[in-house]
Amino acid sequence: MEYSHIIIRYGELTLKSGNRNEFLKKLTKNIRYNLKGLEGFHIQTKRDRMYIHLDSNKNVEQIISKLKKVPGIHNFSPVLRAKLDVEDAKKVIDNLLQTKLDKEYTFKIQTKRPNKNFEFHTNELNNIFGSHVLINYKNLKVNVKQPDFIINVEVRSEGIFIFTDFIKGVGGFPVNTSSKALLLLSGGIDSPVAAWMMAKRGMMIEAIHFHSYPYTSPRAQQKVEDLCATLAGYMGTIRMHVVNLLPIQEEIVKNCPEEETTLLVRRFMMRIAESIAIRKKDMMLITGEDLGQVASQTAEALVVTDSVVKMPVMRPLIAMDKVDIMDKAKEIGTYDISIQPYEDCCTVFLPKHPVTKPKLSKIEKSEEALDVEALVSAAVDSAEVIDITPR
Repeated sequence: MEYSHIIIRYGELTLKSGNRNEFLKKLTKNIRYNLKGLEGFHIQTKRDRMYIHLDSNKNVEQIISKLKKVPGIHNFSPVLRAKLDVEDAKKVIDNLLQTKLDKEYTFKIQTKRPNKNFEFHTNELNNIFGSHVLINYKNLKVNVKQPDFIINVEVRSEGIFIFTDFIKGVGGFPVNTSSKALLLLSGGIDSPVAAWMMAKRGMMIEAIHFHSYPYTSPRAQQKVEDLCATLAGYMGTIRMHVVNLLPIQEEIVKNCPEEETTLLVRRFMMRIAESIAIRKKDMMLITGEDLGQVASQTAEALVVTDSVVKMPVMRPLIAMDKVDIMDKAKEIGTYDISIQPYEDCCTVFLPKHPVTKPKLSKIEKSEEALDVEALVSAAVDSAEVIDITPR
C-alpha cells in the first residue's frame, strides 16, 4: 500500500499554550535527528498535528519504526489522502481495503470533520462511506461496538485522510525541553528504565558508570555502552562518564566495617556523580533505585545516601514492582542486554550481611578513617568520557 502521509499527534503537548511552539520546534528537530539518513519525505509542523509527507514509500517501515522511539509523540497513523471530494475518497477507501479481501471481517466507519466548510456532515459521511463498503465488499459487515477494524476518515482543509491504524508512541514531552540530568547507570535492569522514563518527561540525559577494573571486565563496560546505545535511540547521543571505583573500594574495605561497605561505596558514587553533574551544569541526579529491593535501597539507606549531596535525586522507579520494571525494560529493548551475566562494581567486595537500617552518625564516623575529598577528587579527575550514538 502506498501511503501519502504519516500524521503525528502530540498528546500532552496539546496542554501547552504559551510555549507550545517551542516544544513543537524541539519535537520537529528530534524527529529529524531520528530519521537522519532516510530519504523520501518532508515534515510539516502545525499546531494540532504534524504531517510527514511521503514522497515515496521506500523507507516507510524504517520511518515508522523510528517514530515509535521519539518522546513527545502520543500516536501516529500512516494515511492515504483523497481530494476534498466524496467520490475520490471512495476510491481511496477501495485502495485501503485491498488488504481486507482474504476473509470475512467486521468494520466501522469513524469520521471526524475539522473542516467545517465541507459540504457533508459527519453522520452523512459515515452513511455514504459505510454504504459504499457494504455494497462493494460482500465479505465485510458492520459492527459498531467491536469491529475487527475501523476505517477512520478525517476531513481537513488539506484533504480527506483515510487510515485504519493508530500506532502508539512514547508520549510525554520532547527530549531536552526539561533541562539536563546525570544518570547513575549500572549494567542492571533498573537504571536504563529510569533513564527512559525521565527522557520521556523531556530530560536530556548524561550518564555516569562506575567500574572496578580488573575485578570487572571490559565486557561488563561494553554491556553498559550497549545499553546506552539502545537508550540513545530514544534520546539522541548520550555522553557517558566512566569512573574507576576500585581505589575507593579498597580504601573502604581496609578501613571501615564490612557491613557498611555497600552503603559507603554508594555515598562515594553520589559524591562523584554530583561533582561531575555540577561541572556539566546538570540540574539533578537520576538513579534506578526501587524502595526495599536491596539492602542499599531501604528507606533508611536512601536517607543516608542522599545526605552527602545537595543536588535533587530523582528516583522514577521508587514505588514500582520489579515485574513492572522488567516489563518496561523488555518494551524499550534494554532487558536482554541487562541480563547478560557480566559483573558490575556493586558485586565487588559485597558484604555477607550488609546493614539495612544504618544510622547516619555511625556512617559518618566510619568515613573519618578516609580522605573523602582526595578520593572523590582523584576519581573525578580520572573519569573517561565517551559519546554514544544510536546503533
